[in-house]
Amino acid sequence: MNVAAAALVLAPALALGSFLNVVVARVPARRSLLRPPSSCGSCSQEILWRDNIPVLSYLLLKGRCRHCEAPIPIFYPLVEFVAAALIVACVAVFGPTSEAALAAGFCAVLVTLSAIDVQLRIVPNRIVVPAAAVALVVHTAIAPSAEWLLAALAAAGFLFAVVLVYPKGLGMGDVKLALLLGAVLGASVSVALMLGLFAALVPAVVLVSRHGTDARKMGVPLVPFLALGAVVTLFLGEWILDAYLGLF
Repeated sequence: MNVAAAALVLAPALALGSFLNVVVARVPARRSLLRPPSSCGSCSQEILWRDNIPVLSYLLLKGRCRHCEAPIPIFYPLVEFVAAALIVACVAVFGPTSEAALAAGFCAVLVTLSAIDVQLRIVPNRIVVPAAAVALVVHTAIAPSAEWLLAALAAAGFLFAVVLVYPKGLGMGDVKLALLLGAVLGASVSVALMLGLFAALVPAVVLVSRHGTDARKMGVPLVPFLALGAVVTLFLGEWILDAYLGLF
């Protein structure tokens, strides 16, 4: 474990998590990431620097705007905390390496897309497509192999086939996300898809048990579950795949 290196990236990781909140709020609306400065969604007052410290400011303000005392959505500190925790974990596991940088960027994108999908039920092309392309180029440069491209195409092809069979269950955004998963995870992407789809069955079963046939009209955001499967696979994928293949 690279504890010292992980500790050094904690503050930058929290700052990145704060920036991801800006991305979540502004990219789907096609707004600038730089201007105007962040402001309260209720009273429109500009957020002071001391009220914009990741996680800590939310706790000190007790989850409310300093000016109008409107509740601050829990999504903001949650995105900051989860993104920072995953980035620190990437450095702790992979060390101060190019692999850690790729994994950290991957996790940051997954957190961003998950937050957007939960709130808006969309997977913005402006994020997922460039992220998949960059991940494929970077991973191929780090470890030259056709595995990353083939895994990306295979994962996307699998979900595309699911879309053709059951278009109401998945969307093309999920297919494009699969390109990113394959480009980073390689052959282990099959583990990520399996874990993610099985995890998504849990809320689906709960909805059916509570609402019966009406549950068909209630969408379940898939990206957070695929992201969960991807993160587990990122850290434990090879072990899970070897354990599974060892059964035969």
